[in-house]
Amino acid sequence: MLELIKAGGWVMLPIIVLAVLALAIILERFWSLRRREVLPPGLGEEVREWAKGRQLDPRHIEVLRRNSPLGELLAAGLDVRERPRELIKERIEDVGRHVAHRLERFLNTLGTIAAVTPLLGLLGTVFGMIEMFLDILVSGVGDANQLAGGIGQALISTAAGLCVAIPALMFHRHLRGRVTAYIIEMEQQAMALLDALDPGVTPTPARAAGRAGSRRSGTA
Repeated sequence: MLELIKAGGWVMLPIIVLAVLALAIILERFWSLRRREVLPPGLGEEVREWAKGRQLDPRHIEVLRRNSPLGELLAAGLDVRERPRELIKERIEDVGRHVAHRLERFLNTLGTIAAVTPLLGLLGTVFGMIEMFLDILVSGVGDANQLAGGIGQALISTAAGLCVAIPALMFHRHLRGRVTAYIIEMEQQAMALLDALDPGVTPTPARAAGRAGSRRSGTA
């Protein structure tokens, strides 16, 4: 392995550094983006029960804010619960942008690593090929086996760059998709809380149909 690294040239050093950085980001994001840490089970329903029962005080809201990203989003709505629906919605959307930004932390760096490492590998190969052809100009073609070995060594950096870039790109797409799914679910929970806070919310079609049926039965 050490011989392969030496054969790849100086460009192998930044590739190895980027590989370690990518691994650290992947492990950190998988740990931070655990579902129970971002969307604690039952939290949305519990907060809606608080809102319906008006069992809210600053201490409860502050604990909720520190609970999780979902808790921070719901606490933002509860902070302005006495204001009109549109203002509550704007506050939730504003805080939601900050929450989404934190959930996407380091993902841009991971995507950059996935894009840069193949280029670094290609750069190392180009420098290796240039060096080999300069040697040919000085000493001639010489042994064909030695020439093939030199070409193989020049391609090592490209192979190393691809070995880092492919998994980095896969994990980048996976983690970004996970964040997108979390954001959508948090939006759903926030809208459900908004409906619970608004006593004049339009009833759902199922409820409206049930009420209409009850009125018809009473008339009959």
